[in-house]
Amino acid sequence: MTSSYLFLNKSAQIFSDKKGFNILALDVRGLSSITDYLLIVEGVVARHVMAMARTQIQEVKPIRIEGLKTGDWVVLDYSEVMIHIFMPGMRDKYQLERLWPESKLVELDIDYSTAVGDGAKFS
Repeated sequence: MTSSYLFLNKSAQIFSDKKGFNILALDVRGLSSITDYLLIVEGVVARHVMAMARTQIQEVKPIRIEGLKTGDWVVLDYSEVMIHIFMPGMRDKYQLERLWPESKLVELDIDYSTAVGDGAKFS
C-alpha cells in the first residue's frame, strides 16, 4: 500500500465519522498534471462542509486551502491528493468525477460503525 492510499483512507474515514456522504476517490495518475488522486465528499450545508474541512486540516495541514470562508466548495491540496468537499448543489454543478472519465475508482476501506450520531451509513 502506498502512502497516498493510506492517506486517502484515513481522510475518508475522518469525513465519514463527521457524517460526510457520497465519498468517492479517483485515481487520476497520468491523467492530471496537478495531482494523483481526488477525494470527493459532500456535506449537508456550508457549516458542515467547513467543519469537516477544519477537522481534516487539524489532522494534516495541507499545502493550500481554498473556499473555507464560504463553505460551498472547499479544496484541500496535499499535492498527491486533492480533497474536494462540496455542498450537494455545487458537486452536481461541477461534476468533477466526469472530468476524467478514464480515471479509476479507488476502493476505500471506511468503517461506518465509527460515524458520529445515529450510525447512518452513506456511500
